[in-house]
Amino acid sequence: MTHDLTLFSPETHRRFSESKRDTSAVRIRQHKAERLQEGDFWVACAPSMWKMKPAYFAITSIILACAPPLAPQQGPDRDFHPAVENPVYAIGQGPVVCLDEGHANFHTLEGRFRAFGELIRRDGYVVRAIRTKFDRQSLAECGILVISNALPNGNPWETYPYPTPSAFAREEIAATHDWVRAGGNLLLIADHMPCAGAAASLAAAFDVTFSDSFAVEGFGADSERDAAFAKPTIFRTADQTLRLHAIVNGRNAKEAVSSIRSFTGQAFRASAMAEPLMVLPSTFIALMPKKAWQFGRNTPRIPAGGWYQGAVMTVDSGRAAFFGEAAMFSAQVAGRSRLPIGMNAPEAEQNSQFVLNLMHWLSRVL
Repeated sequence: MTHDLTLFSPETHRRFSESKRDTSAVRIRQHKAERLQEGDFWVACAPSMWKMKPAYFAITSIILACAPPLAPQQGPDRDFHPAVENPVYAIGQGPVVCLDEGHANFHTLEGRFRAFGELIRRDGYVVRAIRTKFDRQSLAECGILVISNALPNGNPWETYPYPTPSAFAREEIAATHDWVRAGGNLLLIADHMPCAGAAASLAAAFDVTFSDSFAVEGFGADSERDAAFAKPTIFRTADQTLRLHAIVNGRNAKEAVSSIRSFTGQAFRASAMAEPLMVLPSTFIALMPKKAWQFGRNTPRIPAGGWYQGAVMTVDSGRAAFFGEAAMFSAQVAGRSRLPIGMNAPEAEQNSQFVLNLMHWLSRVL
């Protein structure tokens, strides 16, 4: 997810997602002119403008500290530096990790995925952006390919057609699949709609079925939807929503993980060759709107209990990992009060170790 679910309503989240595309004065004024409707109002708050229904503002009981409206809403937490007590590699001596920045990605190394890059660099990995299309030549430079929230283009999400177009050309999908089969290692992360739809074709090449959805605790009436979104999603070994695996166990007891947090995201299914890591509780559903963050009483709901938010597999000589939520791999702050989103958030204290363990599995340390 791209924002802190414990604080804002779905309408606010939708505005939060849309405004992330461009926080310039021009774009904000365009949003204000194009989106202002009767019964809505705008608040120029820390650190940008959000459109909110009056009822949502009352329900959430949020006191929004106002600030200059042109500051970025959401960005990397540059003060987040979790310890890497036992690095696998000497600094700069590990495998090359390529982070995709060539597909209108919401997450970049100098942006919202900064903490991910800095964390694994301290573990010795060499981290660089890959901004070209995927082919045999570009992928040959990578030991691990990380793709997070690739998108069809940089346009506002509400302009995307339904179903969401693929972020990847057929040739790129074939090249990536062949590269993994030959020994490459893939980490594919695709958040809630429209990110899941944009990556669905690539996932399908590995018999993984992404749903262009929002995974959330089941609820009854529409009036209960906000509360469902506000509930943190915690995966625990104690209830087997976090499944035992080398990635969960780590190299030793000190690296073992017992609980991790995700931030909404999507639900997906996979073939029998996949090893589940994060399994959604039986009470979960997948909301299937036709536009991101636009829900109504007729929005389809699909039971998603037992579906995955994280799974891995061996593909011939290569390895692949699939995740349906992206913020859990990041550390971001939002607003003037620096609300934490990701590894730096409450109940996500073990997320950073989980990320390290996952990279160790992809690089064959585990």
